[in-house]
Amino acid sequence: MARKHTVEGVADRAKVDFAREQRKAPTRAEKMLWKAVRRNQLGVWIRRQHPIGDFVLDFYCAELRLAIEVDGPVHDEQEGYDRWRDEQLGKWGIAVLRVSEERVREELPAVLAEIRAELAARHPSPGPSPCRGGE
Repeated sequence: MARKHTVEGVADRAKVDFAREQRKAPTRAEKMLWKAVRRNQLGVWIRRQHPIGDFVLDFYCAELRLAIEVDGPVHDEQEGYDRWRDEQLGKWGIAVLRVSEERVREELPAVLAEIRAELAARHPSPGPSPCRGGE
């Protein structure tokens, strides 16, 4: 049986329920991006509408602690809140990449390239080998 991902202890029940509702009604841009990143298509597992603390992240790569937020027009009116939220997530070691709905709809390949670059920057690279030439 496949392992079920849980968020117990990471978010309260209300946030978990809210995230489930959000998954049922994604925006067009969220649908497009999900289709492009789901099932390990970028080499890492990405979750959508992932609750953590007091927040629900649009997309989240737990392995690399990267949140991807698809910002619609409402975010133009809440820049201060978004900045505060990003700072709170940063305190937990979570980086936030924000992309606009419009860019996802009109420039999906460029958005995916930006996400790949951010994932690559956060991916731990192997260190130098302790053994060199038989030493």
